[in-house]
Amino acid sequence: MTEDTQMNESGPGAAQDAPAAAPGPAQEKRLQEAEEKGKEKSEEKEEEEEEEEKRENGESKGAGPEPVRGAEEVDFVHPEGGWGWLVMLAAMWCNGSVFGIQNAFGILFLSLLREFGSENDDDLRFKTAWVGSLSMGMIFFCSPIVSVFTDILGCRVTAVGGAAVGLVGLLASSFVTSLGPMYFTYGIVFACGCSFAYQPSLVILGHYFKKRLGLVNGIVTAGSSIFTITLPFLLSGLLERVGLHNTFRILSILMFVLMLAGFTYKPLLPLNPGNTRTGSRCPRLSQVFNVNIWKSLGYRIWAFGIPAALYGYFVPYVHLMKHVEERFGPEANKEVLLMCIGITSGVGRLIFGRVADYMQGVSKVYLQVSSFLVIGLMSMMIPLCEIFGGLIAVCLLMGLFDGCFICIMAPIAFELVGPKDVSQAIGFLLGLMSVPMTVGPPIAGFLRDRLKSYDVAFYLAGIPPIIGGAVLCLIPWVEARRKRREEEEALRKGQDVTQKMLDGEKAQGDVAYKSGDPESVL
Repeated sequence: MTEDTQMNESGPGAAQDAPAAAPGPAQEKRLQEAEEKGKEKSEEKEEEEEEEEKRENGESKGAGPEPVRGAEEVDFVHPEGGWGWLVMLAAMWCNGSVFGIQNAFGILFLSLLREFGSENDDDLRFKTAWVGSLSMGMIFFCSPIVSVFTDILGCRVTAVGGAAVGLVGLLASSFVTSLGPMYFTYGIVFACGCSFAYQPSLVILGHYFKKRLGLVNGIVTAGSSIFTITLPFLLSGLLERVGLHNTFRILSILMFVLMLAGFTYKPLLPLNPGNTRTGSRCPRLSQVFNVNIWKSLGYRIWAFGIPAALYGYFVPYVHLMKHVEERFGPEANKEVLLMCIGITSGVGRLIFGRVADYMQGVSKVYLQVSSFLVIGLMSMMIPLCEIFGGLIAVCLLMGLFDGCFICIMAPIAFELVGPKDVSQAIGFLLGLMSVPMTVGPPIAGFLRDRLKSYDVAFYLAGIPPIIGGAVLCLIPWVEARRKRREEEEALRKGQDVTQKMLDGEKAQGDVAYKSGDPESVL
């Protein structure tokens, strides 16, 4: 009887009845814990995936300060006007006063020669050309430093401080009695102040405009054209009536007004404060040197292609006046040439700035390519002009495409690196531009002194823009390839997320299946 009972209990009938038997309390507890752990893991995976997607889209709502700032940038709507129109006028005055004075250095160049020596002194001509070249070069050389100050202190403080320094430099230049100190007062102090005042005028426009950014940049940069047209006549009259030193003092008024204009730069986009994480007042290393801009191959090509094109860019502004005197005589109305460049440059900035708003993405680069090609050809045409009317036609075309090149620099920077990194993107580009802008005119002056003519200098000045324009043609192709790669990665990432979700669902199903399996209990 005992053996029969044992056989019946261990037989197949007992195996069939086993699932129906209620498990013990300890077994139930283990089953519940397994199910809860499986659910918690799947929920944690889903939350991590959602957080990852939000972080990629800048929509994370975590407690850290950076995700909040990203959300603000996504939700930010540019006013496209309002106070921005006053900011635009202030930035326009900045461009006019800074580059109007720089572009009119050809008039000051002749006055400096007469003030400190003789126009026929070849050695003095070479030394004096370095004053203007150093000034223009320092404006761009300081730009990487200015971009750091702009990121840390903001556009308003940087611009007002820069205008004040420029005012001091220009006033100090009015008391100089020899050429040596002019390198410091005009070539360094005044130029550094102009640099700190100029770059924030480009960055602040992105706070107020997005859809109209190209047009607004065209209007702002047209300020330098207006001043380039009017200042040569004003300077010629002032130099004859009040002399060089008093002319510098009168020009200081422009810098004082620029200092007042800087107070209108009210920022709308949030700053990137350096003490958000560490609690320290010192800026983070990423603010001092933003490596993100150099990760873009398109930006790297742009940042090295434009300086390569600019070795001959400033040569006509410095030496065209002297070339006209040598070719057509001292009585030639040389100021008309600067006026022609200024007028068509202003028109070009308005036209091409508006055209850039209708061009999608980095295709705006093709406008700069065309401008460099025309500028290079026109520089080579200057020595070939045997009549003054031909020289006027060359200057008109050169000015038109000069305006095209200038007005779309900021829109292209926004396209290549985005609004978050645009300050240092523009800053480092202008810094790299400082070398060719500085060395070009002295080399042209050296060639003139050795060859007794500017012809070869102007021929050579036309070659770099053509080469630089050819290099820039690579940018749209590089950016298109990058976008295709990003789309493929996004598609692959989406497939991975889908697979993870399926794996999670499968894992949950396995846990549920095992929880009902008697072998997992025994």
